[in-house]
Amino acid sequence: MRKTIIIGGGAAGCFAAVQAASCGEQVLLIEKNNRLGKKLRITGKGRCNLTNDCTTEVLMQNIPCGGRFLYSAFAACSPQDVMAYFEGLGVPLKVERGNRVFPVSDRAEDIVDALRRAMQRAGVDVICDRVTDLVIEDGVCKGVRCGGKTITGDRVILAAGGATYPATGSDGDSYRLAEKAGHTISTLRPSLVPLETLERDCAEMMGISLKNVTLRLKRDEKIVYEELGEMLFTHFGVSGPLVLSASAHMDKEGTYTLHIDMKPALTQEQLDARLQREINAQPNKQLSTLMRKLVPAGMIPPLLGRCALPPYLKGNSLTKPQRLRICSELKNFAFTVRGTRPIAEGIITRGGVLCKEVSPKTMESKLVQGLYFAGEVLDADGYTGGFNLQIAFSTAYLAAHACE
Repeated sequence: MRKTIIIGGGAAGCFAAVQAASCGEQVLLIEKNNRLGKKLRITGKGRCNLTNDCTTEVLMQNIPCGGRFLYSAFAACSPQDVMAYFEGLGVPLKVERGNRVFPVSDRAEDIVDALRRAMQRAGVDVICDRVTDLVIEDGVCKGVRCGGKTITGDRVILAAGGATYPATGSDGDSYRLAEKAGHTISTLRPSLVPLETLERDCAEMMGISLKNVTLRLKRDEKIVYEELGEMLFTHFGVSGPLVLSASAHMDKEGTYTLHIDMKPALTQEQLDARLQREINAQPNKQLSTLMRKLVPAGMIPPLLGRCALPPYLKGNSLTKPQRLRICSELKNFAFTVRGTRPIAEGIITRGGVLCKEVSPKTMESKLVQGLYFAGEVLDADGYTGGFNLQIAFSTAYLAAHACE
């Protein structure tokens, strides 16, 4: 019986373990944490956006890095295959806005528990230890070293994650092991990550959450992302769902700016008419009071500061140019992106093992026979919406079934 050693007990590692066992292999999974799926448990704010119920064409459109390389993996294990698999394990699923798939329970724990039980039924052995090295002889991977001893096997699947959320175990071990094996690691940087801004306004508005606003990300004045949703101001800049999604589009050099439309349902003319109605209803009220009908109170001082208007100015004293300036800011509250937060704060890692050094049909290393890759260790990533977990499952499936 062939023996497969899997490094990493996250989404890719656990899925690969079950799939390899289904091929009749003896499987040993090694996880450095004291429990499996630590990062998987916190994905989707603990709800676990498992995949995206979309076509292969749409799936490819949402993989900005490594899409072509992943085509065979997606053909072998599609989003619908993943959904059918987990529902077959007794986890009912639901499809929400944007075709995002979640467990009906909204509990990521249910996904982890289903994988854990499937591994137990399949006879997968689990060791909680840290792999310090790969055993490579004459260009063939023959096992691993961990806990001061050598464990031999017929092949090794490296699925130890990326470099984000290091507290969950994704601390870059996978890249170090791959690099020791002779693989090239492309520049590592965070994706789906909060952004830092140059302007000080954000710190003044720290803690304010915006809903139903449109966020546009521009690179050198060209719109590269635009979406309606939620975001949050922080002491360093901005965060929240819209911002995390926008950060995935910052894959080229350039000057990036963020533009918030506070009232996307209204044109500037309609917004001006609404502001006039507020003024006519309370003409002697100060701007600081009138503006509370339009934006959160904490946003008023920075907003009026940008318009060069004192908060104590009364509504009936407002000139038309001043009124239009307010409307302009409400429709285009702009910030300059200074950079991303550190890689440890990103949801996923962009960069990793160069895909050209890996077989797209088996996920086997082209440099070391018997060494396979799955999940975030590869230089392939997607936007938010379940696409990154789908990458993990699809690559794990190919690696696991490569023995067939």
